[in-house]
Amino acid sequence: MNPQQPLFYESIYDALRELVRVLGGAKAVGLALWPGKSMQDAATRLHNCLDHNRPEKLSPEDLMVLLKKGHERGCHLVMEYLAAEAGYTRPVPLDPKDELAQLQRQFIDAVHGVQAMGERLERLTRPPLQGVK
Repeated sequence: MNPQQPLFYESIYDALRELVRVLGGAKAVGLALWPGKSMQDAATRLHNCLDHNRPEKLSPEDLMVLLKKGHERGCHLVMEYLAAEAGYTRPVPLDPKDELAQLQRQFIDAVHGVQAMGERLERLTRPPLQGVK
């Protein structure tokens, strides 16, 4: 059983370390971020990136991987930390089913839009009828 997550984090590094813990630890997460490294090298690099005293930092792409993996696990603590620190309201995660339905609606709307453009193009490029003024 996982210990309860703290309600407050002192820094982004604290929040990220907690997320890494929730995701299975530095070895597992390090390998997910840098699959070309050995498990120990990836874990060491991740530990270095999460130490504010070290020059190594996560890239924006690495951060996105962590945020997405957190979302998959239902752990939104880093997004909540970022929103609170930047003065935003607490984010509400999308349910994948809701996101799928939204994408399907957008796709259908886009198809209808393309069809309407095609019909308009056809009308505009059709030669006028003979004998009609």
